[in-house]
Amino acid sequence: QVQLVESGGGLVQAGGSLRVSCEASGRTVFSYTMAWFRQPPGKEREFVAAISRSGGSTYYVDSVKGRFTISRDNAKNMMYLQMNSLKPEDTAVYFCAAAFLAADMRRGEDYDYWGQGTQVTVSS
Repeated sequence: QVQLVESGGGLVQAGGSLRVSCEASGRTVFSYTMAWFRQPPGKEREFVAAISRSGGSTYYVDSVKGRFTISRDNAKNMMYLQMNSLKPEDTAVYFCAAAFLAADMRRGEDYDYWGQGTQVTVSS
């Protein structure tokens, strides 16, 4: 079992920055591909970014490329999402997720564990 807890969400103005964190506990996190998903108000959950077990490979949805950076620190069992140049359309609940085997890193169904989410609100 893996427990995931997000933190760092909040209210920020458009153009600002925010970093959300995901703390993992339980089984060794370096065995898992990890990702961030988000669910905007009134919309379905969507993929944001994923990072390989070692951290050597990262993947992003086109809408956040160049603005968001995913990273992980396996020694600390932590994953991060640095969000810069935030836009109102980035407003959502952000979830971290862990997958032992993810055939498609962008697909939520491939992830085994989820956090409870943290709210990010970007004002215009």
